[in-house]
Amino acid sequence: MAQIKPRTLSGFMELLPARQVQFDRMVDILRKSYSLYGFTPLDTPAIEASEVLLAKGGGETEKQIYRFTKGDTDLSLRFDLTVPLAKYVALHQNELTFPFRRFQIAKVYRGERAQKGRYREFYQADIDVIGDGALDITNEAEIPSIIYKTFTALGLHRFKIRVNNRKVLNGLFALLGLEAQAGDVMRTIDKLEKIGSEKVRAILVDDFAVPGEAADALLALLAAEDPMAALEPYQGKNQLFDQGVSELSTVVKYMSAYGVPEDHFMVDLTIARGLDYYTGTVYETVMLDHPEIGSICSGGRYDNLAEYYTDKQLPGVGISIGLTRLFSVLEAQGYLNDQMNTAPADVLILPMTEDLSPAISFATALREAGVRAQLHCEKKKFKQKLSYADKLSIPFAAFLGEDEIAQGKVTMKNLTTGEQQTVTPAEAVALVQASLAGLSGSVPIVDQP
Repeated sequence: MAQIKPRTLSGFMELLPARQVQFDRMVDILRKSYSLYGFTPLDTPAIEASEVLLAKGGGETEKQIYRFTKGDTDLSLRFDLTVPLAKYVALHQNELTFPFRRFQIAKVYRGERAQKGRYREFYQADIDVIGDGALDITNEAEIPSIIYKTFTALGLHRFKIRVNNRKVLNGLFALLGLEAQAGDVMRTIDKLEKIGSEKVRAILVDDFAVPGEAADALLALLAAEDPMAALEPYQGKNQLFDQGVSELSTVVKYMSAYGVPEDHFMVDLTIARGLDYYTGTVYETVMLDHPEIGSICSGGRYDNLAEYYTDKQLPGVGISIGLTRLFSVLEAQGYLNDQMNTAPADVLILPMTEDLSPAISFATALREAGVRAQLHCEKKKFKQKLSYADKLSIPFAAFLGEDEIAQGKVTMKNLTTGEQQTVTPAEAVALVQASLAGLSGSVPIVDQP
C-alpha cells in the first residue's frame, strides 16, 4: 500500500508541544480575566443550519463560509462567534438572566485565501454583554478595563486602546451634509491609518461626491490633537451628535475609575469599525511598537444583536480577540516568553529496581500534592533518560534505587543547577513546590525592551 505524505492544510495552525503550552496558557489567562468581571462561559456548536448562520446573508460572508450537505440538511461551519451568540440568546431569551454576560473562546472557520497572519481555522476570544431592551452606558466604559486587564495579565504592556462613538460620526456627517454617503464615508475614514489623509480625501471627493470643504472639515477634525475639545463647536446643533459626545465623555470618565491608566487609552475619532451594526462606542487596540499589525482587539456597541431571529430588542456591547492571529504575530515579533515553564511534568521518576511499586507510589504521592509527575520505565540507557528530561525541560529527576527504597527516601536532582540530594518523599514534594513557585505564574508574553 502506498504511503500518503503527511501534511497540514494551508491556513490551519498546528503547534509543537512547547508552543501549544504557551497558547493554552494564554487561553487560561483569558478565561480567568473574563471571569473576574462576572462573565459566564458559553460553548455553541461548530456546525449550524445554514439558514441560521446566513440569516443576514450576502456579501463576503456567504463566499467564505464552509457549507455542505448531510442527507437533506444544509449545514455550515460557524464563521464567527457573534452570530451563534445571537441565535443562542434568541432561542433561550426566556431562560436567561439579563444583562447576560458571556465569554466564548472557540474555533471559527472561514474559507478565504490563506496568507501570513490569516487562517482558515482560528480561535476567537469574545466577550459580550446583552441587555433586555436597554443596556447602561457603564457597560461600554467597563469593556476597556477588561481589555487592559487581559493584555497586562498576558504580559503585554505597550498597547493603547482607541475609543470612539459611532453616534458622534453619524451626527457629524449630518452636520456636514453627508448623511446620504454616511456608510461610504464611514468605511473610507476607517482606512485613514492605512492609506493616509490625501488618499482618503481623494476617495471621498472623487468616488462619493463629498464636497471638498466638507471633506477638509471632516479630516481636520479627525486629525485634532484634543478630539473632545475639537468637538465642542459642533455641539447643540444635532441631537444624535450631542448624544454621542455625551456617551463618549461618560466612557472616558469611567475608564479611569475602572483602572485603565491614561497612557493606555485615547479618544480617536478615526475609529469607525467597518461593520454596519455598531451603533455607539467602538474600540480598537493596537501595539505601540507594531502599529502595522493593526488592531489586536476590537468591538463596540450594537443596538439589536438578534434582530434576524426575534422581535425582542437585545442591545449589547462586546469585543473580540483573534487569538490565533495574535499568537502568530507575537511569535513572529519575538514576544513569546521562552523562559516560561512549558515542561509536561515537574518530576521525571526513574525507577532503578525491578519492582516498580515504590516508584509508582512516589508518583502517586507527588500527584496528590499537585506536583506533575511522569514515570520513565522504558528500556533505555540512563543517559538517554536524562536526555529525554532535558529535551522536554523537565526541571527535576527522581532516582529510586535499592538504597533509597531501604531508607524510605528518594534522590532528587535539579536538572537546571545539577544539585542532587536524598530526601524523604514529603521533603521531595516541598523541594519541588518551592523551586517551582516562581515559575508557576510565568506569563506567556514578554514586552521587548
